[in-house]
Amino acid sequence: MIQNLSDVKTVNDAFLLVSGRGDQTVWQWMDKGGAWKPITATEMYGRVRALATAFAAWGVAKGDRVALISENRWEWQTTDFAAMALGAIDVPLYPTLTAEQTGYMLRDSGAKVAVVSTRALYDKVRAAGELPALEHLVVMDEIDAVAEDHAETPFARFRDLIAAASQLQSRDPEFDARVSAAQPDDLATIIYTSGTTGEPKGVMLTHGNLACNFVLSTRPFGFGNSDSCISYLPLSHVTARHEDYALMIDGATLAYCPKIGDLAPAMAAVRPTIFVAVPRVLEKIRQGIERKSGASPMKKRIFAWALRVGKRHRQEILDGKQPWSPIWRLADKLVYSKIREAFGGRVGTFFSGGAPLGMDTAAWFADAGIRIFEGFGLTETSPVVALNIPNRHRIGTVGPVLSNVQVRIAEDGELEVNAPSVFKGYWNKPAETAASFTPDGWFLTGDIAKLEDGFLSITDRKKELLKTSAGKFIAPQPIENKLKSHLLVSNAALLGDKHKFVSVLISPNLAALGDWAKANGIATGDHTALVKDPKVVAEYKRIVATVNATLAPFEYIKRIAVVPDEWSVETDELTPSMKLKRRVVEKKYATEIADFYKDEASTKD
Repeated sequence: MIQNLSDVKTVNDAFLLVSGRGDQTVWQWMDKGGAWKPITATEMYGRVRALATAFAAWGVAKGDRVALISENRWEWQTTDFAAMALGAIDVPLYPTLTAEQTGYMLRDSGAKVAVVSTRALYDKVRAAGELPALEHLVVMDEIDAVAEDHAETPFARFRDLIAAASQLQSRDPEFDARVSAAQPDDLATIIYTSGTTGEPKGVMLTHGNLACNFVLSTRPFGFGNSDSCISYLPLSHVTARHEDYALMIDGATLAYCPKIGDLAPAMAAVRPTIFVAVPRVLEKIRQGIERKSGASPMKKRIFAWALRVGKRHRQEILDGKQPWSPIWRLADKLVYSKIREAFGGRVGTFFSGGAPLGMDTAAWFADAGIRIFEGFGLTETSPVVALNIPNRHRIGTVGPVLSNVQVRIAEDGELEVNAPSVFKGYWNKPAETAASFTPDGWFLTGDIAKLEDGFLSITDRKKELLKTSAGKFIAPQPIENKLKSHLLVSNAALLGDKHKFVSVLISPNLAALGDWAKANGIATGDHTALVKDPKVVAEYKRIVATVNATLAPFEYIKRIAVVPDEWSVETDELTPSMKLKRRVVEKKYATEIADFYKDEASTKD
């Protein structure tokens, strides 16, 4: 039996450690009536053992692939642990993928079993085309009987597979020995990249890759069994999965929130002590707070005053100190405490990862009394490369590099990584694997970075750098983040590669724009007409002008177009981790982009 954190060398070791904690609550879930229900370590063990037994009866064995297509819920983690208990390789897929994308990944991975959460996802798999390797399809929800139109792929209900879970809660030496047999070099999972720059690739991560990363990343924070976190970021993404593993072994409770739309009431009910986000979530929360603060002139003035007070105490917050000046305490009572209540009122640690957090957003939260620990990593690095920690924190950076990770900066600025957490290659893609490493074996991240005083900073993705026709390189993400710090901007895509000047497509925050339009006597019913209204266009030009004032002359945005759409995962402009899909945006708005540069030959630099 695994007793100590130092003994955790595989994901299976983590399962054995966590499941050995008896009556301690490890998971929470919300029933149909809205009540949060606990799942103890003992109950978790029984459910994992029951599902693993069912999989074993189907012949699932070491090296087989088990696909997992679900929102965040306790059944997801049960399936994850059960598959790996048998030495199988799990393949998490985003529920938001199309049937075509889902079919490609199921065929590419050769999944033997697919476990889905809902009837809609069951239908998606059935519509995904021929799946010659798939032998069993499992549904978590208690759905009605379905037509067996694919006799070669039997349908099973998750509840039936774990029916004996309550009888399997006592420790079983034979089962535990099978779980313990996993070795650090064994393949644990294949995680498909979100495909922002081309065909998705299956990243192969071993048990050792994952474990050597999650046993280190959260240690400086001292989390324990009094801590809790809401698991809402997609577990198909390595950031959320890593954080859940790390917090489980720390002893924290995970509360599963399947729908991001339910996050606010979940925070109010669970009142977590830890909050993990990608930058877009923090940007949206900030915009929501700013929109509420503008509900009346008085609220707007008080809010602006509080942020000015907070700015004077920003460094204290970033240093982890509690300001005690009377003016700060008054601002805290009137404003900052209300912002903390939006997170449930108890969060003491805020993490951000998955993409660069804009300096403006990080500073805004610091001015509101909230220190955000930003980190950096990739799927291929399991994921954490660097992370700000309590005693080593610097705003605008992704923190110091983990102790078992080495980094270096190439001549062209690209970050290269060497660590036990670096992946073993791309599934079925040897050429792409070879191209991802230097001749001496360092992983090429594709990120432009700098390292100063032991703190790592990420500038942009190498492939996304814009090079103007004058030969000037421009990193789009920092400029886009400046734009997104404005309430009326939901997202932005900078353009200008191989052109004389920079332009931008702006996706508006439609709710905030609606409020602004009403206040300025503009009709809001038709979004297409709204974004073309002269007053609206003038306001967005004003926003761009404020950003231009912070840029070098060659970076100035000279032309803009406000589109009538708020970009989202569902409409395919954003990845499931809410990063911009530049190729999709450029294709979708090709007409607007062409219009930016139609007279370029006669336009002055």
